[in-house]
Amino acid sequence: MIIFNEVTKDFKTDFWEKPFRALDKLSFELKQGNIVGFLGANGAGKTTGIKTLLKFIKPTSGSIDYHQVLGKNDREVFKNIGYLPERPYFYPDLTGRELLTYVGQINSIQKSVIKSESLKWSEFLKIDFALDRKLRFYSKGMLQRIGFVSALIKNPKLLILDEPLAGLDPMGRKEFKDAMNILVKEGKTIFFSSHILNDVEEVSKDVVILKTGKLIYSGNVLELIKNKSSNKFDLLVEPYNSELLSDFESIEQGGFKKISIEEDQLQEMLNRLASNNIKIENIRRQTPSLEDIIYRIGI
Repeated sequence: MIIFNEVTKDFKTDFWEKPFRALDKLSFELKQGNIVGFLGANGAGKTTGIKTLLKFIKPTSGSIDYHQVLGKNDREVFKNIGYLPERPYFYPDLTGRELLTYVGQINSIQKSVIKSESLKWSEFLKIDFALDRKLRFYSKGMLQRIGFVSALIKNPKLLILDEPLAGLDPMGRKEFKDAMNILVKEGKTIFFSSHILNDVEEVSKDVVILKTGKLIYSGNVLELIKNKSSNKFDLLVEPYNSELLSDFESIEQGGFKKISIEEDQLQEMLNRLASNNIKIENIRRQTPSLEDIIYRIGI
């Protein structure tokens, strides 16, 4: 869908100082029909990457290729892209309905389609009750909802969302994630940045991770987690005489004993538990969350 080819972006903040490098030879690919999480600490280059993709700013060097499924020229490409910025600004004296109508009209969408799509997504995202209220009276979460609806009005093939889950309560985040899953099932591609890593792990198939403008990882979420998995196992077993397995560390957990052991000790442990008739409630490999991995990387 989109290919970044060694994209570099420098910003000159002062005539006498060396330019600041926001993106450093960034290369990755957005595959069609995926939800792709865009991760990195504040200042890592995520918003710069998105603005470059949307041609709001030009790269210092490198290029971005747009697949022909989006269009043959810039006009066609950006007609097929929906965008929700991190800090959207809307005219405060417009109502939600007027905003959606305006967005639809500047995209040359038929009135009947504007009406049906506005109703469909505003109901799904629980903002239909406020469509005739002026935007100056919307909360941050309500503005996020109406902004998401406005990005969907033209039925885009690619959605670019910059921190779409920020400012939403748990129910709002669930509604957004449900909408994203529905859109991908319809064949759309979603590229979104977020600091809420549990949500990224839940909905994303792929992730792109930046650190100080450089690519740290691009690929499948499950593969990343699998590659970072430990060689340790956690066994949850029924309570036993503390002296029986005193050479293994254990902790109490929900009325059971949890034992953490290395993989090469697993068979010995299973034999000892069986020989002492100790029931095993659960056994699993220690697997880090995406948040654990990001913390280890130190972004």
